[in-house]
Amino acid sequence: MTKILIIEDNDNIRENVVEILELSGYEVFAEANGKKGVETALKIIPDLVLCDIMMPELDGYGVLHILHKHSETQATPVIFLTAKAERVDIRKGMELGVDDYLTKPFDDIELLRAIEARLKKKSYSSFFMDRVPKT
Repeated sequence: MTKILIIEDNDNIRENVVEILELSGYEVFAEANGKKGVETALKIIPDLVLCDIMMPELDGYGVLHILHKHSETQATPVIFLTAKAERVDIRKGMELGVDDYLTKPFDDIELLRAIEARLKKKSYSSFFMDRVPKT
């Protein structure tokens, strides 16, 4: 079963996303701040991470930076969930290697399509990387 971790400090958004994803057949893990989110990610190694940017203790940029430093999670797709839709914020995330952005508020279909697109891209990458000869 595909594991998705959501890191979001807003209880309503987090609970809503968890419900949508569970109804869609995903195994869902949820944390309310970046620090706990990173700990959970390194423990469960999710297939995808949904992460708010502005959170207490560790923001989304910090989460992304730490996940990319660990070999187990560096290829894990990360989608930022954010109310920050300024070009400079999007550019910063892209420079750090975020895979996608969803601007709050977003609807269920938009969320599921973004997740499916990132999981499909990850599966293609894994398929081809497994065929590259090891030197």
